[in-house]
Amino acid sequence: MLAITTSPLTARSFAPFGDVLEVAGAPDKLINQGLCGRFHDRARLDFDPGGRAGISLFDAQPRALPYRLDLVERHPEGSQAFIPMHEQPFLVIVAQDLSGIPDTPQAFVTNGAQGINFHRNIWHGVLTPLSHPGRFAVIDRIGATPNLEEYWFSTPWEVRGPV
Repeated sequence: MLAITTSPLTARSFAPFGDVLEVAGAPDKLINQGLCGRFHDRARLDFDPGGRAGISLFDAQPRALPYRLDLVERHPEGSQAFIPMHEQPFLVIVAQDLSGIPDTPQAFVTNGAQGINFHRNIWHGVLTPLSHPGRFAVIDRIGATPNLEEYWFSTPWEVRGPV
């Protein structure tokens, strides 16, 4: 089995794959009589003309490290954002495209208060909460045409926590 070691999720390290959604630094503006900081337009939502943005709720079973990674997927017709409805870390696995197949995966662990937005066509692992509850609001493309490609690794990867 091949091995991957996780690293903390940061906006810089995740930029080739998508957007990190978090409240960090000063807000872009104050609203509601100065009582609410607005961190404005933090994700590039991208949907083909045949689809629209939709919000779904997911309730995923927790997993544990080490984690066996044998499948990744991607969405060619739209981006996909995961916003946790809890403050528990979750595992994020991504890979660049290498002529139609995923390159070597990379693994990140959120700090519990971060969400993510996968850009269109980014290979990624399935939703992988590391503790209960595994509830997420998901913003992605809703449409009549398929928006899912899967890739099964011939040799699975083992995702390990940091040393």
